[in-house]
Amino acid sequence: MNTFKSAALLVAATALVAGSSVAATAAPGPDGTRVTSLQKTAERMLGGDAEPVRVTADAVRYDGLTVTRAPRDKASTKALSCAYGHLCMVVNGTKFDFYKCQTWKLSNWTGDGPFTNNQTPGTVARFYNQDGSVRWTSTAYESGTATWDPIWYLRPC
Repeated sequence: MNTFKSAALLVAATALVAGSSVAATAAPGPDGTRVTSLQKTAERMLGGDAEPVRVTADAVRYDGLTVTRAPRDKASTKALSCAYGHLCMVVNGTKFDFYKCQTWKLSNWTGDGPFTNNQTPGTVARFYNQDGSVRWTSTAYESGTATWDPIWYLRPC
């Protein structure tokens, strides 16, 4: 085997052993910064309005929200972990962990997924239609499965 093929195999094997963080990074964005696939997903699902304050291969943090990949096993998505004072949900394989009281613009939320409203008891999270009318609410503590389409805005508190 030639040296080039050996090096390529070594890089591929290292990526597999390391959890393949190679797939999480992408080419530089227009401003020269690196954009992760998770960040692209978060931007698409947040309607492009929120600005991240910290981006890693595993998480995109906004002021009041953390976006991560959802756990892959069914047991962990049925009992969605969510810190006290937070509202968490899984939408299309992406976990959203809201912890700031503000209205969030959403986009491309479809399908069903688990949610946990672990905010202060009695806190009401509101999910809105495109026209701003309330689609449904969740009063803390509550967990279950929700239908995300169409949810256009969210106010965790």
